[in-house]
Amino acid sequence: MDQSYPDLSVAEAVTHPGAAYDQTVLVLQGGGALGSYQGGAYEVLQAGGIRPDWVAGVSIGAINAAIIAGNAPDDRVEKLRSFWVQITSESPADTLSGFNPWLKSAFRQWSGYMSALNGVPGFFRPAALTPFFSPWSLPSETSFYDISPLRETLLHHVDFDRLNDGEVRLSVGAVNVRTGNSVYFDSHSTQITPEHIMASGALPPGFPAVTIDGEAYWDGGVVSNTPLTYVLHEAPAGLDGDTLVFQMDLFSSRGEVPKTLDGVYGRVKDITYSSRTRLNTDAFLERYRLRQAIRHMYEQLPPQVQAEPSIAACYARAAHFRVSLVHLINSGGGDHGQSKDYEFSRLTMNEHWASGRQDAERAMQRRVWREPPPEKDGIRVYDFAAEDRARS
Repeated sequence: MDQSYPDLSVAEAVTHPGAAYDQTVLVLQGGGALGSYQGGAYEVLQAGGIRPDWVAGVSIGAINAAIIAGNAPDDRVEKLRSFWVQITSESPADTLSGFNPWLKSAFRQWSGYMSALNGVPGFFRPAALTPFFSPWSLPSETSFYDISPLRETLLHHVDFDRLNDGEVRLSVGAVNVRTGNSVYFDSHSTQITPEHIMASGALPPGFPAVTIDGEAYWDGGVVSNTPLTYVLHEAPAGLDGDTLVFQMDLFSSRGEVPKTLDGVYGRVKDITYSSRTRLNTDAFLERYRLRQAIRHMYEQLPPQVQAEPSIAACYARAAHFRVSLVHLINSGGGDHGQSKDYEFSRLTMNEHWASGRQDAERAMQRRVWREPPPEKDGIRVYDFAAEDRARS
């Protein structure tokens, strides 16, 4: 991943940050309670003039994505904030924990325990008959929580008519329980309902599978916690022209060696659910260069050969676009321990929101991504936080 990007001159900048591209895409990773990071980052992007044409998400990223796609641009940040306020709780301990790091750590563990015990308002609640009360080897409830409250919350925060009218393309990832295959519900081909969003966030065994058209689906993070592969490689009618991608990850693959058992569990989650952006972008680059070669070969052919259907079909697969990927990674959650993805206190939510704002502000201050990379490069990945760390 590149670590040094000279800023463009003011003369090279454009009025609209994404004006040099044919489309702008948001890629939102899953991560439960960490998801307010994406709300804070989107708030800055929205204020900076970024208007996504396509939003792809998994799990909590799918919920944030649906709120963005299912609201008018001027209402999106307000609806995101409303959702996160609804599903987080405030207590007097919020203020007390801010004065002492040990108290804050203890508060987070206690808050995560309470979320696990009582559920989260507007999101999930304990199942009527918890599986703990029956042998796991016998037929019984297949989850510890009931996610039916999320349906009403989604209906309150998302205009599904608007979401499905095509103004902003929405793709949400899930896993077919029967086949084990990753599935993307895409508004270009599917009438998206609350159930599709709930399926993308149905992480077992905490949440039950969601049945759609006779098939049961689990959280897309069971197979892949980021929709980047779908956006770059798999989506029908996907990248069409030069594309600007903002990828918002909630788990960081990089981190310190933990010194406590709680830290060990938290670090395992980071490694398990963090995206492998380099792997995805390297695969994209390999395909891009192959497509470049196809285009160059096609251009050397005589017109009568170019007109042959098989040759024309091959040329349709040639490279005609470039990608800039701005990577925003929630690295501030490394000290939150193993409860980081189910600790729904208002205090922690606001911290993640502020962290997302800070990272997005850093990216918006840079100008290099506002122009597509040279054709020979195909794709460039910008991680400004990593660059700043390398300089310090």
